Amino acid sequence: MPTSAPADVDSPLRVLVTRPAAQAREWVDGLRAAGLDAQALPLIDIRPIDDPAALHAAWHGLAEVGLVMFVSPNAAEQFFAHHPPGAVWPAALQAASPGPGTTRVLRALGVAQVVEPAADALQFDSEALWAQLRTQAWTGRRVLVVRGTSGRDWLADRLREQGAEVSLVCAYGRSAPVLDDAGSALLQAALDRPARHLWFFSSSEAVDHLEGLVPSASWAAGRALATHPRIAARARALGLGQVLESRPSLAEVVACIQSIAS
Repeated sequence: MPTSAPADVDSPLRVLVTRPAAQAREWVDGLRAAGLDAQALPLIDIRPIDDPAALHAAWHGLAEVGLVMFVSPNAAEQFFAHHPPGAVWPAALQAASPGPGTTRVLRALGVAQVVEPAADALQFDSEALWAQLRTQAWTGRRVLVVRGTSGRDWLADRLREQGAEVSLVCAYGRSAPVLDDAGSALLQAALDRPARHLWFFSSSEAVDHLEGLVPSASWAAGRALATHPRIAARARALGLGQVLESRPSLAEVVACIQSIAS
């Protein structure tokens, strides 16, 4: 794919939302409502698991669990999508969420007890969630971590160090995207007109997949907004010429993008 193009700084800035499709739609709607030009270009594909037996077993064992940690909105959605007949979510069971997006999904699914990072936390991540969980007594408590094929090992390790019995269950798979014609056209436009586009990254994995899609591309003229320092570091390692950081709240992301666009 060609990557050279004329400067296009006078055109409206287009934000490319790289979250998985379900979350990308929500962000695109929010950014458009704020008057921004936003398009979804998911760089992580979410796929259902082949065998839900482990998820069914996890559901039937919830009565003996003291905490269920959901690593993402997809983890919550896929766990509840595999709800087996006869199993129930105990009303008093505590769920843990790394941030507002996951919490919104859990609330919509009827989960009443949710612990999450403080609203004014610098980041919504494992460390901020642990700040809320660490004061609880964990010795002998069973904890279930619902995730994709990997993720949140740091938090699982902290819980084990405090005496918790942690088990992991895979609720979905994650993979590099297979772009359709519209996605390929968006990617090509971003390569051809980097000043016209802003990559919005909420996962280092999305950056990895972008590099895999166009391994020979030059990113020096590209710009990105990342929602965590680790993601920003990965975007800089890719070679993007300008990488900004923002907390992952819609209001702060909008303000940051507006400052760039102006």
